[in-house]
Amino acid sequence: MRIALDAMGSDTYPVPDVAGGVLAAREWRDDTICLVGDEKSLQAELAKHDTTGLKIEIVHAGDVVTMEDKPSVVGKAKPNSSMHVGMNLVKDGKADGFVTAGNTGAALSIATLFTLRRISGVKRPALTTILPLGTANPIMLDVGANADSKADWLAQFAIMGKLYAQNAGKINEPRVALLSNGEEEGKGTALIHEAAALLRDLPINFVGNIEPKEALTGGADVVVMDGFVGNIFIKTAEAATRTMALQLREEMMRTTITKLGGALARPAFRRVQKMIDPFEIGGAPLLGVNGVVIIGHGRSNDRAIKNAIGQARKAVTGRVIESIESGLKTLA
Repeated sequence: MRIALDAMGSDTYPVPDVAGGVLAAREWRDDTICLVGDEKSLQAELAKHDTTGLKIEIVHAGDVVTMEDKPSVVGKAKPNSSMHVGMNLVKDGKADGFVTAGNTGAALSIATLFTLRRISGVKRPALTTILPLGTANPIMLDVGANADSKADWLAQFAIMGKLYAQNAGKINEPRVALLSNGEEEGKGTALIHEAAALLRDLPINFVGNIEPKEALTGGADVVVMDGFVGNIFIKTAEAATRTMALQLREEMMRTTITKLGGALARPAFRRVQKMIDPFEIGGAPLLGVNGVVIIGHGRSNDRAIKNAIGQARKAVTGRVIESIESGLKTLA
């Protein structure tokens, strides 16, 4: 397997990107990791690592997509970016999947409009995230690609999410739910009502509406929503987790007794932290484009990059793109 990695993607590129690529090459020694980016910079960074026996290649890309670049502009403005070059490797069959921790909007634009394009029959691609909940890791979509969605788009998101969970996540009958403000059928917006009616007729294990608290406790394997709601949901969840962690740390350091109690509970805290650490997931797929694209967080470290490559491997091995294409044809 060959995975193209945007080595100029993360907030502190290329250090964690290259290090993560090396970790992946060590773990999956039969695979080739293609580091895409400025050749001189990548050669200098790669020289800091022991790459003996590892299958690592450098593919030059002269442009870098920054977090400040506007998605609507960067597609044409930087045709030789590491995102363009990496995705074109997938398009041309020279790589099986592409991983980036770069500008999410730019990745969506470049994949959809300039390189891979949409899978035949897909009305809108969906940005996804995989919630790190320890025992369950539900896939959430859409979390930002489509702020104003239509019911039939949500129906396609449900199909794509189900097929991803089934083929990459190895879940036999993924439970699919609609995110709403209540479990009852009458709850939610007009969009939710219309989408629910469509989902009931799909060949999926639709379990109805789900509230955020159930979504966060593994009440479904696939949670469907429009991009506006999804983006706010994810950002709120991330902010709440960080805020609670900071407050807990402050309270534990307040007195001698709480410091002692914190020291005794430290192993448990570390286990929980690992279970809910998004870097353990690494990244999530951009579903609906004609190639495996995994998008990670800009602040990804080397472990997150390695795990994002692992997500790409799962999608390739599970033939997710082919399953989505055939799955949507059955609904046509």
